[in-house]
Amino acid sequence: MNTLLGRRTRVLAATTATAGLLLVAVSGCTSSDDGGSGSKTAAGGVELVKAGQLTTCTHLPYPPFQSEIDGKVQGFDVALIDLAAKNLGVKQEILDTPFENFKTGAFLNSGECDLAAAGMTITDERKKNVDFSAPYFDATQALLVAKGSGITSLADAKSKKSKLGAQAQTTGEDYAKGQGFDPVSFESSDAVLNGLRSGQVKAVIIDYPVVQGWLKTKANADAFEVADNINTGEQYGFTVKKGNTKLLAAIDKALADARADGTYKTLYEKWIGPYDETAASPSAS
Repeated sequence: MNTLLGRRTRVLAATTATAGLLLVAVSGCTSSDDGGSGSKTAAGGVELVKAGQLTTCTHLPYPPFQSEIDGKVQGFDVALIDLAAKNLGVKQEILDTPFENFKTGAFLNSGECDLAAAGMTITDERKKNVDFSAPYFDATQALLVAKGSGITSLADAKSKKSKLGAQAQTTGEDYAKGQGFDPVSFESSDAVLNGLRSGQVKAVIIDYPVVQGWLKTKANADAFEVADNINTGEQYGFTVKKGNTKLLAAIDKALADARADGTYKTLYEKWIGPYDETAASPSAS
């Protein structure tokens, strides 16, 4: 993946309002060790990198999991982590970082973030560098093409030697390479779609929920279609620094409670779509 040179790092703080989760931009962070708001130890003895806040690394944009909407970072991942932050008695703050850092755990190890939430697939390779939460989302890959392209499947795209695009450093890109493609790498999901729109590539492979989000926009639905769904058995997880068992337990508890009390279903329907056992499977198309 290309390093995000010249890109302004954005820091956004999460606050909870009666209408729901609301994220507002802040100008920066205090330079004091405790963040100016007391102890770094939250409820349950969870140690935080900054006092009074749960600092989340993400990579924008990646709708519907996290993206800026009306100047605020919102999405399914954001809403779920906000539940954990509430249980810890702190607010959530989001730091936008390059995606490659999630695979290595660099920002967790350097103490810049407490956790990473970026629609990240759980893999054995990534487990070497970070600890994953319980899976919170079942995902598949989708092949998106322009209507009228004549491409009917991934195999068809390969036989026609169609130029394929994917987001850099993702399992979608890895899968494409494993199928014999030499995909064009884009630094973000938005860049992937723009590559297809501009004709730089003839098809793109990316997580199906992202495609679902794109096709909710009429202009996109009029121009593009899903040519193929690929069930790779992927599951998303949140990550923490290896050995951070207390924070991991807090995240897992928030996820389990949300599933038990219906909050998970409510958030899923808000950000992803109709909720059922096959909501993220190929049949959902």
